[in-house]
Amino acid sequence: MAETRVKIAALDPVWARIMHEAEDAVASEPLLGGMVHYSVLHHPTIERALAYRTSLKLASGEMSEQILREICDEAYQSDSELAMAARADIVAVYERDPACHRFLQPLLFFKGFQALQSYRVANWLWREGRRDLAYLFQMRCSEVFGVDIHPAAKLGRGIMIDHAHSIVIGETAVVGDNVSMLHSVTLGGTGKEEEDRHPKIGDGVLIGAGAKVLGNIRIGKCSRIAAGSVVLEDVPPCKTVAGVPARIVGEAGCAQPSVSMDQLLRGGA
Repeated sequence: MAETRVKIAALDPVWARIMHEAEDAVASEPLLGGMVHYSVLHHPTIERALAYRTSLKLASGEMSEQILREICDEAYQSDSELAMAARADIVAVYERDPACHRFLQPLLFFKGFQALQSYRVANWLWREGRRDLAYLFQMRCSEVFGVDIHPAAKLGRGIMIDHAHSIVIGETAVVGDNVSMLHSVTLGGTGKEEEDRHPKIGDGVLIGAGAKVLGNIRIGKCSRIAAGSVVLEDVPPCKTVAGVPARIVGEAGCAQPSVSMDQLLRGGA
């Protein structure tokens, strides 16, 4: 057993840490033993654990957990990027959310992470041409988590969606790597356009609670969007915007706003 753990830790340090934390969780709270065993300790890989957790959450009378799990297993077997992105998402949540103290927490308890992994499978289905199944995943994700991400949207790695209530991300939206957003964020359109109509968010951007970014506009890398802002025009890299409509109020204030999570507006921002 010890030798197996050493091999897992060498090959997949994120999964190894989750398994170690799961054992500690069971030891400290035995009443969670069944949940933790079924969600983590019974699985040989993080891919299998993600498939189990996603299917459990999205199952309904219209689509059984078993069928959903088979779909998720197929997705993770076909595209290794899905699990690599999930690992980056876990690390992002751990590093940026002060309420997260273990890698285990996003997998078990945080709906922002769980919704994001549901989207990633839906996106794989969309790219495979299985559009109706992708829409089913989107529908259930919206119903279960309050997060509505179109399966055609393109989201990078290391995404952190904090609280994850009332998140809307449209069909042609693009979100770069290492982006952080809080609850009630909308990346939407401005009307009934049918072509490329949603925002393009650069790497390292921080989007505050309640912010609305609308239209086919570009938000430059490492910029900040203040809470409650309505952004209708392009934002240059490394700037802070605020207001309705949003205007540039200063510099971003640091090299990685999405990591620092500093949302305060100071003199010169």
